[in-house]
Amino acid sequence: MTDVQEWLRETAGHTFMSVTRLPLEELAGWYEDPGTGDIRHRSGRFFTVEGLDVRRPGWAVPAWTQPIINQPEAGILGILLKRVGGVPYLLMQAKNEPGNIDGPQLSPTVQATRSNYTGVHRGRPVPYLDLFREPRGRVLADVRQSEQGAWFYRKRNRNMVVEVGEEVAAAEGFRWLPLRRVRELLSVPDLVNMDVRTVLACLSARDGRADDGLAGGPGRGSSRGSGGGFGALMERSRDPGADAAHGTREILSWLSGVRSTVDVQTRPLPLNRLRGWHRSGGRISHESGGFFDVVGVRVEAHGREVSRWTQPMIEPVGTGLVAFLVRPVRGVLHALVHARAEPGCTDVVELAPTVQCAPGNYDHLPARARPVLLERVLETVRTLPGRVLFDTVLSEEGGRFYHARNRYLVVETDEDPLPGHPSFRWLALHQLDGLLRHSYYLNIQARTLIACLHGLTDTAGTTVAADTAAAGTTGARMAADAHRWPVTGGVR
Repeated sequence: MTDVQEWLRETAGHTFMSVTRLPLEELAGWYEDPGTGDIRHRSGRFFTVEGLDVRRPGWAVPAWTQPIINQPEAGILGILLKRVGGVPYLLMQAKNEPGNIDGPQLSPTVQATRSNYTGVHRGRPVPYLDLFREPRGRVLADVRQSEQGAWFYRKRNRNMVVEVGEEVAAAEGFRWLPLRRVRELLSVPDLVNMDVRTVLACLSARDGRADDGLAGGPGRGSSRGSGGGFGALMERSRDPGADAAHGTREILSWLSGVRSTVDVQTRPLPLNRLRGWHRSGGRISHESGGFFDVVGVRVEAHGREVSRWTQPMIEPVGTGLVAFLVRPVRGVLHALVHARAEPGCTDVVELAPTVQCAPGNYDHLPARARPVLLERVLETVRTLPGRVLFDTVLSEEGGRFYHARNRYLVVETDEDPLPGHPSFRWLALHQLDGLLRHSYYLNIQARTLIACLHGLTDTAGTTVAADTAAAGTTGARMAADAHRWPVTGGVR
């Protein structure tokens, strides 16, 4: 067990959380709209579970309806950063959420909806909030980003990293951890929560680097960055001046073209008029038994801003699979991204991983709806495990989703499996970093994988291997495979 896992376990011991299933009809403070069946909070705040009608002419599934969470307010996901001897440290919070799979997870300094931090819940104030609402330090990242477009309707949060020069004490339930350490811990299942991952993805290589060039991966001045191995490839690939298979203007034009031509029509629909969904047994489920359920929970918690509440949650059916195919092009690491349309996206299409799906759902859908590269990824994992550079199951947001997990993979390939495909492009790692300075380019799953990629260095095995061996993850393989990556050269 790692020191951080031990801290999380100790925190769980004195900040307990009890989560009990509850029929939707019995949620205190929530009601079913008599006309629409939508599930609303009596305050008129927080969020609503409502229906959505989706039309996509010409697609494998041209029309469907579904429940979706409508939470129009933007929250704050903020991490404080300080430098100790030039090394960046992050103020992390041990926070439990009702949907977490196994107790507290490593969470941002501040993780709060607008309803929470404006006191709608009538709970205790959110610690450190003022350092983000009125930053007194240097703002390293501040960008609004989307969340799951299949479950949220146009949800967005403000992702922030603020560097403080003053001394900021760690309150109970908080701890300063080296950035490098947090990135390494992404290889431990269900330990670093989704909100940390999206914020870390938005932190630039320059701002996350230690003064000696060593934190979070080898820096420009580090001897590690000038040698061979995967760490050197990563360092070179995050350099904004590095080469790329496609120019950034070309990529932006391609994405704009996709957004302009993809025809996705959405309109609100009363929850009690959804096709193929039924409400029984205190939950809402799809007639196939797949996709997800809408369930109710009662929460009792010690150490939270509010000690007890009830709420609806989305409970996915099965574990998802999210994967990047990667390869070096002219000595620079590239990832194959998919211009993916989702009904809840603000701008219809965002850049997603190569594969993003819940494989079991395709048992209920036409064969041509199946992700085009899913079998290739699964076959590589089964037959060529040495080409799997990252493989960990991570939890999604536990405040709205109950036991939602995805298996995140980074898989090496030597060739372009879809040359000329209109919905896929190879982007250099530094291009992905650059797009994250702006809103609504990369979806939440892609941001998680980018954060995980940033944690892969030629020193990963020194710490991660010990932490992940018992958990069955691939931290050791990251280091063992590093010799296979060229320092220079063409497309492998």
